[in-house]
Amino acid sequence: MSVTITYFVHGTTTDNENKISSGWSDAELSELGIKQSIELKDKIKDKKFDVVFCSDLKRAFDSARLTFDGIAQIITDTRLRECNYGTLNASPNSIVEPMCEGECISNRFPEGESYEDVKARIENFLEFLKSNYFGKRVAIVAHKAPQLSLDVLLKGKAWEEALAEDWRKTKAWQPGWDYQLD
Repeated sequence: MSVTITYFVHGTTTDNENKISSGWSDAELSELGIKQSIELKDKIKDKKFDVVFCSDLKRAFDSARLTFDGIAQIITDTRLRECNYGTLNASPNSIVEPMCEGECISNRFPEGESYEDVKARIENFLEFLKSNYFGKRVAIVAHKAPQLSLDVLLKGKAWEEALAEDWRKTKAWQPGWDYQLD
């Protein structure tokens, strides 16, 4: 037995549309993001979940609510937050993204955290799931860095591989990514 995890990313935000890396700033879902979250409900109607966990940032919580309200209990968890870009929260993608894929995998953003820090948060969350939800089907609604951390922790990818194969780069969005936690 294991914990079956299906990972969903939050809907498109106004920051996404403006090429801004939100980090810990509380970006709103755009009209498109609201539509995506509502439409996701129909795309996954045959999947059953025992519980839904989401980041406490508004964009993830709103996405989770629009998709899962009335279907499963929704629990917010700060460990599922996006990477804290520190002084660069809500800065242009052109500044933040190169740092995410380079120096800030291991080194912290100014007054923020690194991708390795996010991975440690996600590892702690996975231990919590293993202890409390073994044998259950869990949905997670969160952000880029937590999803990449799952690729590193549960699929054995190196950071460079996870970043290169990220669906945002390959334009290969899908209605959920599956992971097994043994």
